[in-house]
Amino acid sequence: MEMLSPTVREAEISRTARRQSSNRRMPTDENWSSTTPARGIFPRTPGSLLRQHMTPQSWNSSRPPDVSAILGATGRSPRLVQTPGRLGNMSMMSNPDDSLWTTYSPGRTGMLTTLDTSSFTEDITISAVMLQEEDPGEAATMSMYTDFLRAFLEHPSSAVFELIEQYETACNNQITLLKKIVKRVTPGQQKFSKTAGILWLLQQEMVTWRLIAALYRDRIQSALEEENMFEIAAPNASEKTVVEKLFQRDALVRQSQLVVDWLESIAKDEVGDFSDNIEFYAKSVYWENTLHTLKQKSMSTLGSVRPLVSELDPDAPIRQRLPLDDLDREDDIRLLKYIFTLIRAGMTDEAQRLCKRCGQAWRASTLEGWKLYHDPNINGGTELQHVEGNPYRCIWKACCWRMAEDEQFNKYERAIYATLSGNLKQLLPVCESWEDTVWAHFRVMVDSLVEQEIRASIISVSEEDELPREYLEANWTLEKVFEDLLATDKKRVLEENQEHYHIIQKFVILADVDGLMDEFSEWLAKSKNLLLGHLLRFMTHLILFFRTLGLQTKEEVSIDVLKTYIERLVNEKHVELIAFYVSHLPQDLAISQYAAFLENITDSDQRQRCLELAKEAGLDVASITKTVVENTRKKDVGEFTHHSLAPALDSGTSEEDRAKINVIDWLVYDPAQRSEALKQSNAIMRTFLASKKHEAAKEVFAKIPQDSIAEIYSQWEEQGMDSALPAEDDNAIREHLCIRAYLVRFGNET
Repeated sequence: MEMLSPTVREAEISRTARRQSSNRRMPTDENWSSTTPARGIFPRTPGSLLRQHMTPQSWNSSRPPDVSAILGATGRSPRLVQTPGRLGNMSMMSNPDDSLWTTYSPGRTGMLTTLDTSSFTEDITISAVMLQEEDPGEAATMSMYTDFLRAFLEHPSSAVFELIEQYETACNNQITLLKKIVKRVTPGQQKFSKTAGILWLLQQEMVTWRLIAALYRDRIQSALEEENMFEIAAPNASEKTVVEKLFQRDALVRQSQLVVDWLESIAKDEVGDFSDNIEFYAKSVYWENTLHTLKQKSMSTLGSVRPLVSELDPDAPIRQRLPLDDLDREDDIRLLKYIFTLIRAGMTDEAQRLCKRCGQAWRASTLEGWKLYHDPNINGGTELQHVEGNPYRCIWKACCWRMAEDEQFNKYERAIYATLSGNLKQLLPVCESWEDTVWAHFRVMVDSLVEQEIRASIISVSEEDELPREYLEANWTLEKVFEDLLATDKKRVLEENQEHYHIIQKFVILADVDGLMDEFSEWLAKSKNLLLGHLLRFMTHLILFFRTLGLQTKEEVSIDVLKTYIERLVNEKHVELIAFYVSHLPQDLAISQYAAFLENITDSDQRQRCLELAKEAGLDVASITKTVVENTRKKDVGEFTHHSLAPALDSGTSEEDRAKINVIDWLVYDPAQRSEALKQSNAIMRTFLASKKHEAAKEVFAKIPQDSIAEIYSQWEEQGMDSALPAEDDNAIREHLCIRAYLVRFGNET
């Protein structure tokens, strides 16, 4: 059984869809990459810890944060500078077989709620029903529109981040279902491509909500904190303390690390379960084929067909400039790819365990030197405490940098040590996707800023230990990262840079709401009808999220997004949802939009339900129903025929007439609108009578409840008015009575 890889693609599916629909394997070719995730955040390195300590919680200046939690306790990768090379205290397992490949459980179980299916049979039934649809993916995800509205209504504005987690849960539930459907659809069918495309889209949406939650938690917390709360590290502070203080006070470093954590959580979803998948995992001796050949050679008088290394220490191939056995070399290349994949996913502990299981404990040790030095005994104390980290970290890091530059090593080995030393130039060649490339830039940016802080605060280094000046003096900004992306020569990265969700993710990282609104405006102008409903749903709820936080959005663009989403809901007949979104429009526009929607509702029960929903959403129901009636009443007025030219006999009732008759129903549901019902019905009956459509006029008259006049007087008295009715109401009653008298007389005459 092969390991999962994010690079396998199926040629017959679209570029976007096939990224997630194809069978994923761990990289076994030269084009390693990481794609979009399928699950939520794990209790991985800094991801879950950052959520607990860095972003949502308040910092206490009087008590330093729990360093063991911040920087990683035994068995964890570092929290703040997640990628191995900076912070944390990571231990290696003494027993190579004590692998924990299968012990990872979701850090936020609520975010990973699976579909509530009662049995395997039910799963099969669900999938079978969905497969009958022309677009199984769209049919399966139709409930998401309701799920998002329900989640919004269930969470008050003070629980906005719990709401975002619920959005992520909703996406994950649908992803779980879509994966079951994709497995049962024949590859190559058009419906397969559509379903795979929606699956990819929802995976992107899920991780985007994850990013939004992480960054905006931190931004809101930062806005609440005062700068003077954060103490400057003491002159004799350790590397670990200096970096801890840096992360507390520097939002750029902290939020850049959150981006690294987010991208590593995406990659971790792709790694899967390693246990017993690769044959060479169980090897306790490395380079065993070369060892076997050397033993055979020592017992044979015949010379070797090709020269091999004569020694088996780790440096032998480089020192002797001789190759290993071909099988060992292939195993080494594969192993290096897996190690890099694990590091890319923030799973450095697992990378070390993998090295040890393959008999390369020495390689595991090379991944250990990044730990920041900290001696808690330097300030005295009666009891000696454990010293952490690497006191020669600078030397180790310089060696990693030089190794990454050495072309004698495999490109994945160079990438491993480029990651550990912050060597972006040597890291980028193995980054094939947008996520990989952004991760490389942010990883190196955090590494560089941390190193600059350490060297400015506490240490001086010799020339032998010095890293390149361009690395130590780099002037990093978030904008620079995305500008550098455009300079890549990789076509795939450039194409992915233009995908909707990657554009959204970029502006979320940049905290550029105006820029994001401009993009939304451009999308609507170019292809409003082509935007998928799920993307419009995301755009709408993102705007509502920004409004909840009190962030300024471009009002015109926000309204356009809401209107477009409302139009889509109307077209797809999501009747129960429309009133809520209309209520977020300006009042005049809300009245006209909802009235336009109601004009096409003909069923009496559904009409009443729509009015109830409008009332629950806080809409002006009276103005809406009045607008509906007036819009219908004024239609086809150009076709009015003067009574002198009209036929002598009663004309028949047309479909347009029938619509005008029935529209009065909108005004009789609410007794408070009886006065308006009289006025509008009078106007319609006048038109009918002028056209000698007496039967139509009678039908309109019959729509008005018999107690309407009494109801109007009763309501006026309830308001405590002793005076006569307003002239407008009094005239409407008089006209109504006159029309009744006319219709009665006309009926008697005929």
